[in-house]
Amino acid sequence: MMSVTTVGYARVSSTGQSLDVQLDKLNAYGCTKVFAEKRSGRQADSRPELQACLTFLREGDTLVITKLDRMARSVLDLAKIADQLRQKGVTLKVLDQAIDTSTSEGKLMFSLLASFAEFENDIRAERQMDGIAKARMKGVQFGRKQALTAEQIGRIKTLREEESFSVPQIAERFNVGVATVYRALKLP
Repeated sequence: MMSVTTVGYARVSSTGQSLDVQLDKLNAYGCTKVFAEKRSGRQADSRPELQACLTFLREGDTLVITKLDRMARSVLDLAKIADQLRQKGVTLKVLDQAIDTSTSEGKLMFSLLASFAEFENDIRAERQMDGIAKARMKGVQFGRKQALTAEQIGRIKTLREEESFSVPQIAERFNVGVATVYRALKLP
């Protein structure tokens, strides 16, 4: 006979935050095992307890979290985790958002929330690109500051072509890497 477990997962982003509220909710729900961590959720591989939780879960188990953003930081991340849970036959319950993927309504709500989150992400990215375009029109430079001025690039070309300095010698003289010197030499 298959043993069914109610597993909880809790996460806060930094060591200054407390897991207590989430842990209280998970324990009150009746979770028999809880995985908890204080880590940023930006990348899945930076959340070892989540990975351990997903590995631990078996068919018929229920994963309980307090909010979707405690488990996933992006729609893509959420979709991957949801697919992994579905393939394992694990139900997801999100307490604060009243989602229960064991019901048709819960599956619908989960899909709608994921769609809204993706839509919001797309709008945010579009606004960001608009802001970048406006800033560029105003002359704002993006990226890393140039390592060499136009005058220094001219001097580098002179040292290399007319005075036969080696690239490592030039790099040392200008206190830059050899790759920077090679890029400078390729410039018109």
